[in-house]
Amino acid sequence: MDNVCQCTDSNDRQSNAILYNILNRENYKSSHNNTNYNFMPRRCNCEMRRTVCLKSPADICQEASGVLVKTIHFMRNLPAFNQLPLNDQLSLLQSCWGPLYILGLAQEGMNFDVVDTPADSMLKRILLNSQESSEMEREQPTLAGVNKLKACLKKFWRLDLSPKEYAYLKGTMIFNPDVKDLTAALFVEDLQQEAQHALREVVQPLHPADRGRFAGILLAASMLKTITPNLITELFFRPVIGQADLLDFLVDMLFKTCTEPAHGDFQEDLTDMHCTGETWHKHFTRHNFELYCLFF
Repeated sequence: MDNVCQCTDSNDRQSNAILYNILNRENYKSSHNNTNYNFMPRRCNCEMRRTVCLKSPADICQEASGVLVKTIHFMRNLPAFNQLPLNDQLSLLQSCWGPLYILGLAQEGMNFDVVDTPADSMLKRILLNSQESSEMEREQPTLAGVNKLKACLKKFWRLDLSPKEYAYLKGTMIFNPDVKDLTAALFVEDLQQEAQHALREVVQPLHPADRGRFAGILLAASMLKTITPNLITELFFRPVIGQADLLDFLVDMLFKTCTEPAHGDFQEDLTDMHCTGETWHKHFTRHNFELYCLFF
């Protein structure tokens, strides 16, 4: 993606940036004394460069965290997923958590608003560059990225998927045989095909007159990969986890031993579901997903 600013006066804006005024104090003082507004810092209006943050972070971050918990528990309670080699589970988690989370946002109908990142926050990051180099290296959420995320959510809302459709679609996203270095790639491919077959079978009776619905769902799902996990992390979780790596939290959530339901509506026996040693694809049944649909 080309992140070059498309504003017609981008060159002028670069010379009027906050950092430029700091480094050129003489010009800044002169302009201040003469009330020359040409030297006042101006925000770039280009969506590609316009950084944003949540308008109501306290409420939205809490709601977003709840969706994340449900997302990880959906994966953890899939018997077929649990029986994959540990390294494969980690690889699939890293690959699919972003798209899976967006599906969770869509299913929960979670809406949110953003505002421009405060200028003083950007200035602070500049001044603390030597101490917060890792923070500076992270790509901040842009208006373009947020608009793409919202467009994706609206597409799923227009489709108005049922809980079963969401569950089977999540299965197609989790079991991705294209992830590199999978030990059980062939089994993962079988699981994805089973998920797609189950999705098609549930779509047809629910929407017999809409012959293009299955293709429309897959087309909407293709948009999920265009939204980076970094955008999700920085927008919804950076205010909560600080400098920590979100993936570390996801791994802990996925593999920790759970003695209590993680959500008030969860049935305790869901956390005890495990495979009994049969082939993986036999455990990827519609019955499994229908159970999870009740709670997610």
